[in-house]
Amino acid sequence: MKPGRTLLILLLTLALLPIGGVLVHAVVPPPTTLLMVQQAVAGHGLDYRWRSLNHISPRLVEAVIASEDARFCSHDGFDFQAIEKAMDDNARGRRVRGGSTISQQTAKNVFLWPGRSWVRKGLEAGYTVLIETVWSKRRIMEVYLNVAEWAPGVYGAEAAARHWYGKGADQLTAREAARLAAILPSPRRYSAGAPGPYVRRRASRVQAAMGTVRNDGLAACILH
Repeated sequence: MKPGRTLLILLLTLALLPIGGVLVHAVVPPPTTLLMVQQAVAGHGLDYRWRSLNHISPRLVEAVIASEDARFCSHDGFDFQAIEKAMDDNARGRRVRGGSTISQQTAKNVFLWPGRSWVRKGLEAGYTVLIETVWSKRRIMEVYLNVAEWAPGVYGAEAAARHWYGKGADQLTAREAARLAAILPSPRRYSAGAPGPYVRRRASRVQAAMGTVRNDGLAACILH
């Protein structure tokens, strides 16, 4: 085979791999993620229990939208208002979280490795476009809630609900959902079961914002 043809086949294969992965996980739950493997190797264990969105409390959907991505249902994967605000706050030296949407976080969690390199951010953007094109918003939320880390070695809403509250994800109350959303920035640092002052304050704000999510229909693309 000519070198040029071999290179073309290789490039086509590399281009099709991401598309294939996105198509597969549009219907098949991810068996694991690179973060899960990394943390398991580091000795943190692996508790990962997939549940369909029908078996996860709607309160948790409202909580993560209120906490992580209020414009989830209206953007196409990137919240440019949040990105602009994050850049402005960073320039002013303020403490700020990134402007990543739930779609971006899902793309990173499922397909990529932890890190902050420009290469990974570029791949994250590409995967975000793909999942926003191929998956429904409901599927993106379902995958996000199932692969997010909620405690060291604990992944997904079901494992989190069992770990912190001894109940299934479908039984979470608004208060419990708000506390779970409140620890998402640092799930290895904070506790949703016995929260300290910071988590209690943040959870109170999240729970109050959940009312806005319901009243303004900010979760309408998921909760019909």
